[in-house]
Amino acid sequence: QVQLEEFGGGLVQAGGSLRLSCAGSGRTFRSFWTMGWFRHAPKKERELVASINYNGEDTYYSVSVKGRFTIFRENAENAVYLQMNSLRSEDAAVYYCNTKPQRSDYWGRGTQVTVPS
Repeated sequence: QVQLEEFGGGLVQAGGSLRLSCAGSGRTFRSFWTMGWFRHAPKKERELVASINYNGEDTYYSVSVKGRFTIFRENAENAVYLQMNSLRSEDAAVYYCNTKPQRSDYWGRGTQVTVPS
């Protein structure tokens, strides 16, 4: 069984920064998985915002966050991070980590990011 837990959300003013953390655990967790950060805002579909392959050499960013967000990982710690800079009101959402492709049984509770408009 795999557990993914997200940390680091909060309230930040537009233009500010946050760093989200995702901790993976469970005896079947594998550090070689491609991991992604997803977000779900009210009245919107959940979307992939960034992903990273097992060694960090291959990353993906959605158009809306490219140049502002950075995904990185520490395999020794089973951790994946999302550094978010220059936050905008449209970045407000619940952020989740999951494998890519995502697994329905791996969703955690997410972490709320609030950016007042």
